[in-house]
Amino acid sequence: MRFTGKVALVTGAGQGMGQAIAQRLAMEGAQVVAADIRGEAAQATANSCQGTGHMGVALDVSKSDAVRALFGEIEQRYRGIHILVNNAGIGSAPNDGFPKLLERLGQRGAQMAKGETPTVFPDLIIDMEDEGWHGVMGVNLHGAFYCLRESVRLMVKAGIKGSLINISSTSAMSGEGGLHYVTSKAALHGLTKALARELGPRGIRINNVVPGPTNTPMMQSVGEDWIRSMIAAIPLGRMAEPDDIARVVAFLASDDAAMVTGQDVVANGGSYFK
Repeated sequence: MRFTGKVALVTGAGQGMGQAIAQRLAMEGAQVVAADIRGEAAQATANSCQGTGHMGVALDVSKSDAVRALFGEIEQRYRGIHILVNNAGIGSAPNDGFPKLLERLGQRGAQMAKGETPTVFPDLIIDMEDEGWHGVMGVNLHGAFYCLRESVRLMVKAGIKGSLINISSTSAMSGEGGLHYVTSKAALHGLTKALARELGPRGIRINNVVPGPTNTPMMQSVGEDWIRSMIAAIPLGRMAEPDDIARVVAFLASDDAAMVTGQDVVANGGSYFK
């Protein structure tokens, strides 16, 4: 029960890794605020958590006013926050050209399977409009920043030496994935390191969890061929399950990681070595 008496906010908690993280922290004693753009899913996660005092809320992390309002509720109800897990993330957005990319990848793969010289190229930037780029950045990067800012403000106000955790991706290191997704996740690495230096004197820690392919609903959206190729490249022979990542998050959130800050903790089954 490492988190008895502590309050944790988990974004993107309606499914997948976020849900597993919320359940894991609650299992170890935390009072969890489960936030998701789908309010019913967030409440379902809160209801599934062990213990009492949990809260499920609808939240669009890309809206700074909405994030600020949520933290007002957290302060009123819990008086502070000890753990933030920036898990909310999307892999694509309207008008980002991603469906065309998947189509091209299939065509290119078919050409190569026939022994032909490929004439189809896996371009994404050609078809990506501003809306698609900003849509992914708004959730994955800006949303993380908004939640970090409000968490730090409340931690400082309440005198809490908390733990901040960003969920990045092995894509940030390998470059494999959508252009906007990879860029947004790579930016979290710089943000984490800069804030580790900035917040260290206050005793507030921040770290990056870097999952590889993980069995989540978002993973299923990339296409079966891509999934098979990723699994084939994992030395441990399987994708991670959401609770595999949740256990890493719980370690970083706990006092067991008291001297760990500004780090990238990679949990990818060996699919990419930094």
